[in-house]
This record gives sequence, C-alpha cells and structure tokens, in this order.
Amino acid sequence: QRRDEPQTPHCSSKNIRSGCNPRYTDIRCQRFRQGNQMGEESLRKRKGEDSGEEDGQSIQSDEPRKTNLQKQVGLISGICMIVGTIIGSGIFVSPKSVLANTGAVGTCLTIWAACGVLATLGALCFAELGTMITKSGGEYPYLMEAFGPIPAFLFSWTSLLVTKPSSFAIICLSFAEYASAPFYPGCDPPQVVIKCLAAAAIVIITTVNSLSVKLASYLQNLLTATKMIIVIIIIVSGIVLLAQGKTENFEDPFKGSKISISSIGLAFYNGLWAYDGWNQLNYITEELKKPYRNLPLSIIIGIPLVTVCYVLINISYFTVMTSTELLQSQAVAVTFGDRILYPASWIVPLFVAFSTIGSANGTCFTAGRLVYVAGREGHMLKVLSYISVKRLTPAPAIIFYGTVAIIYIIPGDINTLINYFSFAVWIFYGSTILGLIVMRFTKKELKRPIRIPIVIPVLVTIVSILLVLAPIISAPELAYLYCVLFILSGLIVYVLFVHFKFSWPQKISKPITMHLQMLLEVVPAEDVPE
Repeated sequence: QRRDEPQTPHCSSKNIRSGCNPRYTDIRCQRFRQGNQMGEESLRKRKGEDSGEEDGQSIQSDEPRKTNLQKQVGLISGICMIVGTIIGSGIFVSPKSVLANTGAVGTCLTIWAACGVLATLGALCFAELGTMITKSGGEYPYLMEAFGPIPAFLFSWTSLLVTKPSSFAIICLSFAEYASAPFYPGCDPPQVVIKCLAAAAIVIITTVNSLSVKLASYLQNLLTATKMIIVIIIIVSGIVLLAQGKTENFEDPFKGSKISISSIGLAFYNGLWAYDGWNQLNYITEELKKPYRNLPLSIIIGIPLVTVCYVLINISYFTVMTSTELLQSQAVAVTFGDRILYPASWIVPLFVAFSTIGSANGTCFTAGRLVYVAGREGHMLKVLSYISVKRLTPAPAIIFYGTVAIIYIIPGDINTLINYFSFAVWIFYGSTILGLIVMRFTKKELKRPIRIPIVIPVLVTIVSILLVLAPIISAPELAYLYCVLFILSGLIVYVLFVHFKFSWPQKISKPITMHLQMLLEVVPAEDVPE
C-alpha cells in the first residue's frame, strides 16, 4: 500500500465491473478502520513471513496477489494429519487381503512391517522434496520442477477428477455404513440411507475445511486421538491374550506360505494401500510452521508409529482368530470385538466410524490444496486458486473437491473403479521420486536442508515400477488399458486449454469467476516479488 494513496478508499460495484480487484479495496477499507499504523505493521509482518517461506527457484505466476495461506499447522497437528489419514477403515475391516496373498501368519506380519519400511523410505524422499521445494500440492510442484508442466498436469488431471475425490467418496461411504449399522440390526442399511449419510459427511467436512484451517486441524487432532483409543484397546487386548498363552496360531508361522513374485507383489500392493497417505503433509507445506523441522519430524514419528500399530493389531487379531477364520470374516475388527469385548463390542463399529471420518477429513484438508495449486499454475480454473478474504482458506478449491466427491457417490459401486485406478497412484509416486534423482543432477543450485542417500530414491523407484507392473502381469485386464488411456487423454485437454489457451473458454470463465469471487468473497493469493 503506497503512502501517497487516499486514506479513505471508495469501494463500489463499479470498481468490480471496471476490473478493479474488489478484495484490494475491501482490505484497504478494513485497514483504514483498524488504523493506518496497525495496518502497516500487519502488512509488513505478513510480507516478512511470506518472504521467509518463499522458494525463489519455484515456478510462480506473475499475477499480483494480496494474501496467502497462513502457517497454522504445527508438529502435533502434522503427526495427527499423517496418522489420522493413513489409519482409516482398512486395518479394522479388511487386513485379510494381505493374508490371502501370503497364506501364512509369519509372512503376513513380515509384509505389513516391510510395507511400513517402504512407506517410511518413500516419505523420506518426499521430506527432501518438501524442504527443497516449499510449495503445497504434493507431487504436483515436484513434477513441475523436475519434468515440466505436462507430467504435472497429467497428475492433477488424474488426481482431481478420479483418484482423490473417488477415494474421499469411498471413505465417506464406509463411514456411512458403520454409522447407520446400529439402526438396522440384523440387516444391511438401505443404499439410499448410506448414500445420503455419506453425502452429508462430505458436505460437513467440506464446510469445516472451508471455514477454518485451525478448526479442521483441531478436528483432525481430536479424531486421531479417538481412533488411537480403539487401536490401543485392540493392541492391549492382544498383549493380554498373548500373556495368557494364546499363541497357538503363531506356532510354525511360515507354514503354507505362498512365495512367488505375483503373490508377494499383490500382498505388498494391498498392504501399501493401507499405508496410503504417508505423503499428506507435502500437500500443505505452505501451511506448516517451521517446515524444515516439522515436515521430517512428523514423518519420522508418524509413519513408524503407524507401522508398529499395524503389526501389533494384526498380532492381536491372530490371537483370537485362525488364518481361516480371519479370511472368512467380513469385518475383522468387529469379529475381534464380538469375541473379546462383549457385551461392549458395540464400541468397535462406533470407533471405526470415527476413524473413517478422521481419514476423510485429512484427505479433504490436503487434497483441496492440490486443486488450489493447480489453479494457481493455470492448470485449472483460476478461481480455484483464490483464497477466502475472511477465512484465509482455499475455499473454492475445497468446495470443488467436495462437489466432485458427491458425484462419485451417485453410482451404485465405484470400488471396482478405485481398484483399477489405484495402480496409477504408484505411477505418479514413482515418477515423483524419479524426479528427485533427476534434480540431484539438473537442479544442483536448489537448497537441500535434508539430503537422503541416493540409494533410497533408487530403491523406491524400482519398487514403484514393480508395483505398477504386478497387477497387470498377474491379472491383465482391459480396465488397466482404459486407465492409461484416461491419463493420456489429459494431453488433449492440456494442448487445447493450457498450451494454446483458446479465447472462448476464457470469455465463458471470466463472468463466472467474477460472480463466484463476489459470492464466496475470495481473491487471488498474494505473491511476494523475488
């Protein structure tokens, strides 16, 4: 704000129609009412914080911006974001998928531990990337820096339209099933009830995340603490049973193991799906307090904690059930509760519902930032990169994400779609970590507060390639080809709307952007010049 400008700016709809940024005049009015001195101090403070976090090497838009996402996520919230997003319903409902592919208790537990180690190694690669390129959006800015805009666009194209909103929908459908089950004893809840409850959960989570970063992170902390209660109950019960001598299922633990490339690959594939979410903090790097410290610390604490919990939970299951009984169980944690916690077994589905809603909240919190960053780089509608004036949240991006997720609830069954697209996740994981290796040679000038041994990203890249090829080789289906074709179809969209930038879409989007800007009270984010 220039000192020679009038001290009482005039705000009117005329300014908006003439192209004046309405948020700029609104903020000037607010600062005038609060006092010039207070306004100048707050502006200097904000610019000082932004300049501290800015990565001069990152790609930035030249459009002037007037505010930024605030750093409101600390170490505890970061750990809760990782733990709360990874631990959803999978470990409580269907750990049998790993056992089905391994055939033995010992091999199953080994795979769960190995998946945790692999997730930790992958997260360490992302820790180096996140401290080297301090931009939100997960894989998106890393692919942008390493390989250019096309791979980054293909990632955002696939993630924003399929993988992330459909996963959000699946998590909320799981929540709806467990939340409605007590009201329909002896029978399955009607699909209409499940879908309506899931849609309501999406609306509530989207609203909370649009209103306040602090409120969303506090909710995540609370839900993570809640799910850790049921985790502790299961683990302690298992330890007590082991102390009482319930060890018959652990005698000769590797008997009947299935040792083949395809079976081990599929077991890893299913186990790593339960660990999915280990890269969540990289989506909100710009909102982390002290990211150089808190990002790696959250990873080093959070993912090993999840690994220990997963292994101990599986051990607890095997103290109560044989391998055959576990494979036949529809919901393993519920079966465990019925046998051990009766008559208080009702707490298991209740806490599983809390666990799923916590995972959904973490997914929404982080994925909304991907929409925001893609809009900021011009790969999505520009309005999706705008920030709420009052709330300082990427409200349009979060609302867009929630809307797409609700659309995925409408079909009867989208689990098959998720299974076919899930291998695409590891295509982009592998590409991103390959980008880390490439940037060791092409971006030597970038500051690296964390520098991991080169053997770690090489190993994770090789495993990523194997995980992509394993389901195709073991059970080839046309659906995988359709998935690849969908990813590549993003090239057509990129050429038409991003590279050539046809004028007619801009003519349509400009009035929409203006009205949404006034309706949602959102503005372009502030950019500090280099």
